[in-house]
Amino acid sequence: MANLSIIIFISLISLLPILTRSFSPENPTDRRILVLLDDWSLKSSHSIFFQSLQTRGFELDFKLAEDPDITLQRYGQYLYDALVLFCPTADRIGRNIDLAAVMEFVDSGHDLIVAADSNASDFIRNIAAESGVDFDEDPSAMVIDHTSYSVSETVGDHTLIASDDFIHSDVLLGSSKIEAPVLFKGIGHSLNPASSLVLKVLSASSSSYSANPNSKLLTPPSLAGSAISLISVVQARNNARIMISGSLDMFSNRLFRSGVQKAGCTDKYGKSGNEQFVTELSKWVFHERGHLKAVNVRHHKVGETNEPAIYRITDDLEYAVEIYEWSGRKWEPYVANDVQVQFYMMSPYVLKTLSTDKKGLYYTAFKVPDVYGVFQFKVEYRRLGYTSLSLSKQIPVRPFRHNEYDRFITTAFPYYGASFSTMAGFFIFSMLYLYTK
Repeated sequence: MANLSIIIFISLISLLPILTRSFSPENPTDRRILVLLDDWSLKSSHSIFFQSLQTRGFELDFKLAEDPDITLQRYGQYLYDALVLFCPTADRIGRNIDLAAVMEFVDSGHDLIVAADSNASDFIRNIAAESGVDFDEDPSAMVIDHTSYSVSETVGDHTLIASDDFIHSDVLLGSSKIEAPVLFKGIGHSLNPASSLVLKVLSASSSSYSANPNSKLLTPPSLAGSAISLISVVQARNNARIMISGSLDMFSNRLFRSGVQKAGCTDKYGKSGNEQFVTELSKWVFHERGHLKAVNVRHHKVGETNEPAIYRITDDLEYAVEIYEWSGRKWEPYVANDVQVQFYMMSPYVLKTLSTDKKGLYYTAFKVPDVYGVFQFKVEYRRLGYTSLSLSKQIPVRPFRHNEYDRFITTAFPYYGASFSTMAGFFIFSMLYLYTK
């Protein structure tokens, strides 16, 4: 029994370095990433992408998807902050990691990159479907474009696409414009209309379609035009992030270094936009950008500094909160003009846009409504590409006490006059009735 206790203690001690480097509210960037491969050759053929992660401070643990010793958690603690699936043909991971285990990993707030290709297994397709993305049901289909292909592939099936239809979002793709088109060769997917959390980051052109490049097209394709998404991302309600790519080749050294010229364009680029695109998007996926936190939420009466336990109707109050964005290295002030606070009871009685000093502080002042009850200060902030903020603070509001009303109310002067005139009239009437004949 003593030996068993010692073994457990040593095992827990061995986990401490892992847990201390993992995702935390003060350092939200993922640190330990499990990379699962179909073949060890992918480690060298996609080395530029992996090296870019390592130079940014990530610890990569490479394993084959079929390795029976793979485990995501131990003693109830996850060993990794993120998962990269470069194993499109895998039917499962290891001995006991199935679809449910992968989605539980995401539901626990961890991040995921999935890269598929024309050989994508049902396991990979089901992960995508659970994330709100549907790959083409035809297992032999690839995205084909006879007008937006890469000129280097003029002799062939036009499956190497040069796409520059990016999402317009600095938080997702960085502030530096991606000049060169991105080379893509793989399968397309569509977004599930029932999911509001999925975004197309790289779209196919209006002339593209999904079909088997080795057979004649006899029926209209199920996916065509700009409805085809090449790269999509998901930000879950728990702020976990997912990137889904229909091409494993787009991460490869070959396409990173390849020159590109889009058909119909005279512009030639010595290097494709793949490396910049994938690097910038991976920064978002791994919370190096677009991660917000709110601190120092406070409220008080105007002219005071202490937070009261209760407000009175018509009190003047001030509300403030500090919001910061993680830059990958440190917390920096978040600057926006669309942060709002609600003073809420069943429905918002007050809705105010917060002012900012551009140093992270957001503030406003308003008068408590003339309604008593239990209210909440609520901030529900959701913006494209940023982690959502949900702040709530409950506070009761009471009516005036009996001794807090004004002694004489100006609007009641007519009633005061009516009362005194009635008394005076009664006195005069009584005197006349008693002393006159």
